[in-house]
Amino acid sequence: MRPSVEIIRLETSYEHGTFGVLRINKQVLCVTLEPRDAENAQNISSIPAGQYVCKRYSSLRYPDTFQVMNVPDRFFILFHAGNVDDDTEGCILVGSSVVKFKNGDRAVLNSGLTFKMFMNALAGCEEFILTIHEKY
Repeated sequence: MRPSVEIIRLETSYEHGTFGVLRINKQVLCVTLEPRDAENAQNISSIPAGQYVCKRYSSLRYPDTFQVMNVPDRFFILFHAGNVDDDTEGCILVGSSVVKFKNGDRAVLNSGLTFKMFMNALAGCEEFILTIHEKY
């Protein structure tokens, strides 16, 4: 049985990106950070809300992750570790919580460990349907 995976976007800003929560089988697993909405531009935009197939992907830089497939005019959208909007490269970052620093910058924390937890939750899964909702 394929897991049900969804991102519920809760907040977006030009300076800091788009923040949400990721649920697997209706259980909150972590928070997410994507780029701001830049009209689906390659490498700098969040992907449009909707449903997408995600397939297991591996490369030298990202040896075990998932790729979001069939996003119009976009390629190589991955789940990976990172902390701030500049780390996203058009992809989806996962973290344990969102923090706001004294200078106003925002980030997700514990991304490396959270990414391992995300992959462990999907152990044995080769693909899943990702549903993205916007609630802001």
